[in-house]
Amino acid sequence: MGQGDDAARQAADAAPMPADKEGASLDQVVQLAVADGAVLQRVLNGVVSKDETVRYNCYKVLTEIAESQPRVLDPAWDTFVGLLDSRNAFHRATAVDLIAILAAADPEGRFERIFDRYFDLLSDDKVMVARYLARSAGRIARAKPHLQARIVDRLLGIDQIEHKHKDLIKADVIASFGEFFEGSPDQERMRAFVEQQVDSSSPKTWKAARQFLDRYGG
Repeated sequence: MGQGDDAARQAADAAPMPADKEGASLDQVVQLAVADGAVLQRVLNGVVSKDETVRYNCYKVLTEIAESQPRVLDPAWDTFVGLLDSRNAFHRATAVDLIAILAAADPEGRFERIFDRYFDLLSDDKVMVARYLARSAGRIARAKPHLQARIVDRLLGIDQIEHKHKDLIKADVIASFGEFFEGSPDQERMRAFVEQQVDSSSPKTWKAARQFLDRYGG
């Protein structure tokens, strides 16, 4: 191990993540966390740190690992699932995002066992969490085509949810629909929902709806 690796390990030990806002050395920490379970555990601990910079840097490291080497995080699956019930909205949003990424490497069907628990966060009282959920749904639908009909059902259920930011969340629903619309047997249901949003009170949502319909017709 070279001097650069030693410095990165020391930073990971001390912070437990680099605490600079620019996120310097995160690539080195990713490499160390993949190779060393102790470093990985510090990163996992850091993702619930009260220090916002440390927390966010840990989240970025875990996201990179989840995208590039998801099986490294297999032992952490239950940790992320547990965060779905955290009282901290940032922790819930982090779990929503990481679980969606890891669903693409889930031959054991672990996601199927938490499907309802996961999608119940579409009605989370914190708009950040609800939006992360709505945005992540499309990634899961691509990874698990056999769940697409259930995912469409849950996303279309947004109209039955009481949420003061519901119209904004619908923009993320539309974005998710766009990720698996082509080839889906549920195209008409998705298109009908999008057509209803062209007069949304949310500028973000009506713009998303018009872009979707320009691309897919309606």
